[in-house]
Amino acid sequence: MRHLFTPDGEQALQAVMRLHPILAFDFDGTLAPIVARPDEAVVPEAVSRGLAQLARWLPVAVITGRSVADVRPRLGFDPHCVIGNHGAEDPLVGPPPAASQALDALRRRIVARAQALTDAGVEVEDKQLSLALHYREASDAGAALVCIESLLQGIEPALKRFGGKCVVNVVETAAPDKGAALAALVRRSSAGAAVFVGDDVNDEAVFLRAEPHWLTVRIGRDDPLSRAMFFLDSDAELVLVLQRMLALRAAEDS
Repeated sequence: MRHLFTPDGEQALQAVMRLHPILAFDFDGTLAPIVARPDEAVVPEAVSRGLAQLARWLPVAVITGRSVADVRPRLGFDPHCVIGNHGAEDPLVGPPPAASQALDALRRRIVARAQALTDAGVEVEDKQLSLALHYREASDAGAALVCIESLLQGIEPALKRFGGKCVVNVVETAAPDKGAALAALVRRSSAGAAVFVGDDVNDEAVFLRAEPHWLTVRIGRDDPLSRAMFFLDSDAELVLVLQRMLALRAAEDS
């Protein structure tokens, strides 16, 4: 990966902007800084203002692990589309499907082990189409992970799990991931390309699926194996990217 603010990065940004792309972003750790308690996360005003301006000219989407209902009030602007639950919840396709029997079985297991999870500092977030097991607030992260591993041992093949930043997520194996969700958005919008910015394990599905003429950017350089094309050092640099996009769009109109 190379930093986006290099000659190669500038060339790639200019090239993709000429294709009138869809602009898609993860939420936590990308649009909004990571916070200790997920319910306190919001998009900084400078970022939401830049996205609102870009949305006048280009389709803007948010693709997040959160539910759509949870994330919308936190954005501070109106994107053209919000896709939730790691790609499984797409309001443009239809209402969310009914919860699966496999997830319901895991819910029953969680209820049975509720006290052990609480004692280990694990917070369970039920998003209907996925479950998130947070351990950011745990006093002993190792012990919390042991508790989560015990809970998930032998889960049904109909479910898949993947990690994240102080979280373990569980979704249906057959559910679309973020990569599939963005590919569908590109087709529906007739956009010439896509820009995607994300920071975590579930964003790698987009980085892996990206077409050569897309632009993918990872927040942080903590994963040397990431398939993103470029990186930013932190989410604080995102506002500079939005400003550069706006400048390129204005130059196109002049």
